[in-house]
Amino acid sequence: MAAARPPTARHTSRVGLALAGGGPLGAGYEIGALCALQEALPGLRFDALDGYVGVSAGAIVAAGLANGMTPRQLATAFIERRGDAADRVDPGLLFQPALGEFAQRLARLPLLAGEAFWRLVVERRSTLSSLEALGRALPSGLFSSAALEVRLRDVLSQPGRSNDFRRLHTRLVLVATDLDSGEAVPFGLPGHDAVPISVAASASAALPGLFVPVHIDGRAYVDGALKKTLHASVLLEGGVDLLFCLNPLVPFEAGGRRGEVVPRPAQTPIPSLVDGGLPLVLSQTFRSLIHSRLELGMKGYESSHAHADILLFEPDHHDPQMFLANIFSVSQRALLAEHAYQSTRRRLRAQRSRLAQQLRRHGLRLDDAALDDPARALLAAPVKPSQHALRRLEDVLDDLEQVLARVQAAPATHQPR
Repeated sequence: MAAARPPTARHTSRVGLALAGGGPLGAGYEIGALCALQEALPGLRFDALDGYVGVSAGAIVAAGLANGMTPRQLATAFIERRGDAADRVDPGLLFQPALGEFAQRLARLPLLAGEAFWRLVVERRSTLSSLEALGRALPSGLFSSAALEVRLRDVLSQPGRSNDFRRLHTRLVLVATDLDSGEAVPFGLPGHDAVPISVAASASAALPGLFVPVHIDGRAYVDGALKKTLHASVLLEGGVDLLFCLNPLVPFEAGGRRGEVVPRPAQTPIPSLVDGGLPLVLSQTFRSLIHSRLELGMKGYESSHAHADILLFEPDHHDPQMFLANIFSVSQRALLAEHAYQSTRRRLRAQRSRLAQQLRRHGLRLDDAALDDPARALLAAPVKPSQHALRRLEDVLDDLEQVLARVQAAPATHQPR
């Protein structure tokens, strides 16, 4: 039986959603941000869009949405882990030791040790060259995603859902990378749609070195983010008119703000990343590499798909809470989901004039009453009225600043007489 599709939303354009990766942190950010977007856009249902593409953690979130799970249902099942027990997913399933992989590699150790000894003593190779043979005894990953795949299979096999790409009533594409060729494989598109959704999602989330590659039809697959950050072109080439993009991982900017104005979180600034040592340096490097590819892709989409409006939502580059969080932390998922929910609401309020114009072209509008409601929260207690009043003032000033900036940048249309 095909998965049931919710009633069609009231928008007038084809709308898609592209979700990047980022581990449990990324999934928490995307779910929190999606809940904020869902409340702010009453004419749109994020569980009934025209297409979804997901990479890594985003693949898991996209699989749920394409099966009719609302952002709030995802928050209940993935973040709070309450409600219907059949829908609950424990992020800790990601970190099951790859015992089978360890055993297989250990069994090969005596033979490889003999090969290393032969190279060193008989062939008189260098010690380093001889030890290279032992590299094949190291596991291909520390953790196995098998337990996560089984749980996803159970969730997607509930009544009204499907674990089969071909039985969905909307396009779902989950991208993984073929380890032996380095090519991105779009599971869900014709020719790659016979694979169960749960298997494709676990393959897309298999970060090399951390997770054992997932084998599908004799090929080994790993994280889909190796080639691109978003793979948004899959939906743009499919003809969507409005594309929402969510990217959880951004580099941190310790200096002055650049680009558009967004309210800066009231957090203690980080004066210099080098003071944080190797962990912060590596985190900044990893995030910068990922984000640079995203920026290049966005610029390319603007020219190659000029007909479409692309709305990118990501954390504030000056937000130390998102930067300092461990992307593989499970314990912080509720805190960060709430943080993403509130920061997305702030961003929507700060940019409401510009966003309202873009959304209007697609028959959509922002719900100002929902955006300005001080009592709204995803999981945590609502903010105090005094805190909301200050935030509201900041939002108005930021919105006004953007309007004035656009007016000043616009070319004059009338010459003075």
